[in-house]
Amino acid sequence: MSEQDFELADRRSEEEREAQIAAASRALKIAGRVRCMDCDCSISLARIRAYPAATRCAECQTDFEQEQRCR
Repeated sequence: MSEQDFELADRRSEEEREAQIAAASRALKIAGRVRCMDCDCSISLARIRAYPAATRCAECQTDFEQEQRCR
């Protein structure tokens, strides 16, 4: 592969990643949640990608699940 081929592949990879981020952001806005329902902090993009229906940030979700186990 030539240097130009590598550059093209890198550019395409970056474009795909940006498109995935934009799609996750749109899906989240459609779902109506971009902020944690408990602490009102932003829900991380990584969490949204992993679980698009998330209503809590990872920290608050962990706390919530621990509270549920103790009951």
